[in-house]
Amino acid sequence: MKPPIIDVILENASPEDGTAIVSVLQKHAAGHIGPTMDKTDFAVLLRDPDTLEVMGGLYGMDGFGWAFVKYLAIPDQYRGQGLGSRLIHEAETIARARGYIGVWLDTFEFQAKPFYEKLGYEVFGALEGGPNAIPRYFLKKRF
Repeated sequence: MKPPIIDVILENASPEDGTAIVSVLQKHAAGHIGPTMDKTDFAVLLRDPDTLEVMGGLYGMDGFGWAFVKYLAIPDQYRGQGLGSRLIHEAETIARARGYIGVWLDTFEFQAKPFYEKLGYEVFGALEGGPNAIPRYFLKKRF
């Protein structure tokens, strides 16, 4: 068997390349833990009341028994009105309905760590900051 070719892509890696790599990971994981990719991604959207255009919200996904909140975005003019708490509450409701044991997420130092902690999330990991590196926190809430 010939060894594979290592192809280094320094910029603009394609989404297809990412999909191909994830496919290999999923195949490997299925051999160890069975198929778990049956739960689809979910979203809780904030829509403009006039145009119905998506203007923010929460995007989550299956995290192998946990819900993972990948994105949460509230437009600046709507911050401080309780929308973030409502989005997280909806994600937790979805997670419970799916039988997950909790929700996890990550946030950078300049984002919303105190907000999540106020909602009962606890830090379980961190990446330190430094030159060209912003501190990043990993938080979870177990049900």
